[in-house]
Amino acid sequence: MIVAEGKPLEEVYALIAEAKKVLVVGCGGCVTVCLAGGEKEVGLLAASLRMKRKLADRPLETVEVTLTRQCDPEYVEQLDRYVTEEIDAIVSLACGVGVQFLAERYPKWVVPALNTKFAGGTLAPGRWEERCGLCGECILHRTGGICPIIRCAKSILNGPCGGSQNGKCEVNKEIDCAWQLIYDRMRLLGRLDDLLTIEPAKDWSKAKDGGLRKVLREEAILA
Repeated sequence: MIVAEGKPLEEVYALIAEAKKVLVVGCGGCVTVCLAGGEKEVGLLAASLRMKRKLADRPLETVEVTLTRQCDPEYVEQLDRYVTEEIDAIVSLACGVGVQFLAERYPKWVVPALNTKFAGGTLAPGRWEERCGLCGECILHRTGGICPIIRCAKSILNGPCGGSQNGKCEVNKEIDCAWQLIYDRMRLLGRLDDLLTIEPAKDWSKAKDGGLRKVLREEAILA
């Protein structure tokens, strides 16, 4: 899932400094799971913005909506009835994709209330960790299901660097060396010989496909 965290209140407050009425939009997808942009966070942010503006003797009116997803036009269009002439700005509590979808649909000042961090997963309640670099050329079958692009501080594709000591990364001694993890996993699977194959330098052009990345599934496209 996409993991994000809230921007400092002062930053969001400054972004809507000229607005008299704002639409605060949450997302029921990834950012709800990581406790950054769900209905609760929408309410807290809206209340905080109103309070700060009241203290500044500049009242702010807010409209609060949480969509199922902000990255899908089917759900974004539900905002049509809320985006009126009186709305001066839209505050999006979604990943960068959601912010862009709102900006593309509405001729309004759209600002991000979150910082999109990474694609990762849940380790434990309240703890998320990056797992995928979205490189477009997955080699997890070669490394025991452990991504060297993300798990290795240097994104090394063929074995550990000289700085790895006692299974720990030289960048931070609290971080396990990704290649130690890969070695241990492949030994457990009885596939150490697979590590003798040299992985060529990654073709990063595949990550961007020459520009904006797209995925098409013909069977899902409506005529």
